[in-house]
Amino acid sequence: MTWSNWRISPFVTSIFFILGVLTLYWVLFNWITTWFHARHINIDDDTVNAWHGVIYMLVFVFVMQLSVVGKADSWEFVNFHLIAVVFCSFFLNIRMPYYSLLPVVIVYMVFDQSIFYWESWSYAVVFVLFFWSMNYLRLWVPKHRYPWLYYYGAVAFYGGILWGLIKLKYSLDWDNTLQEYGYLMIFAGLLYAYVNMLTQDSEIKLRLAQFASHDALTETENFAAYTEHIKYLFDDSAKNNLNLSMMMFDIDHFKHVNDTYGHLAGDRVLQEVAATVTTVLAANDEKVKLYRTGGEEFNVLFPGYDLASTKVIVRQVFEAVNHLVVKYEDEEINVSISVGVSTLHQADGSPIDLYNRVDQNLYFSKRHGRMRVTVE
Repeated sequence: MTWSNWRISPFVTSIFFILGVLTLYWVLFNWITTWFHARHINIDDDTVNAWHGVIYMLVFVFVMQLSVVGKADSWEFVNFHLIAVVFCSFFLNIRMPYYSLLPVVIVYMVFDQSIFYWESWSYAVVFVLFFWSMNYLRLWVPKHRYPWLYYYGAVAFYGGILWGLIKLKYSLDWDNTLQEYGYLMIFAGLLYAYVNMLTQDSEIKLRLAQFASHDALTETENFAAYTEHIKYLFDDSAKNNLNLSMMMFDIDHFKHVNDTYGHLAGDRVLQEVAATVTTVLAANDEKVKLYRTGGEEFNVLFPGYDLASTKVIVRQVFEAVNHLVVKYEDEEINVSISVGVSTLHQADGSPIDLYNRVDQNLYFSKRHGRMRVTVE
């Protein structure tokens, strides 16, 4: 229709169609992940990417094929199917074992009314090998120069075999087969350039977001991240009558460390303390997060924890840090911390009320000998 009415080659419209499908994929993926992040739903982006990619591409392939099922030209959308495979296996790196792929291909053959052809079964086997090979290639090519060359070689090899089977099944002439094979290679090249462009842009945005929400020295989340999270957790806890506790600690005599051993030694102490606390928290509950909120001051948020359950982890953190000896050059620096802990009260009108109470408990610890925990 496009050629006869608009004088535009179907090949050109195919390019714009594929780019449109990929753009819609990224738009939906960004919307879904943003929705999860805004609600602080703890689902890894890679998991979302895998499920979204599989479902999106399966819908894309089956809906397209629906219009040509059982017809003599039902091979027309093969290149779109192959590009979908390349996109999922190589660029999204969706890991699917061959034994889960084969049933999907068999269901497709039943849907396409081609299950009784030997060419279709051969196509299915090569199709699964293609997916698996692109998965492996994704992990292998970053270690080598000219990754695009290996990518193109794999697409050319498997694409050639698959189009050879299509030629046999539908008795296509060589001109038509070679033309479609050439289109596949062009589409694959455009896909490589397009996805790399989007990936580089996403990596820049990710680095900027990481820089904005994380402390560069200790690699913990920073005060900006703390402010955002405590607001969400406070509102959620107040609305749903949930527990929320907070721990605040700072490093005892930290100014003395800087004055005696130098600021680089002080930086090392901060890094070692943050790493130690992060390890303890990760071993207990990944929802419990550490934030560097000041020079030598850190906060820990305990969503869903009352004081009794909070004390268990606080004690582990306290003992781990107070047994810490930081080595810097020829010096060994003994570290201790003072701690304040409290939990959300019904009378708290804002996160500041909880913060101030924890802060007062911390300073009670500092005024009464340091290296102690004050809990209220």
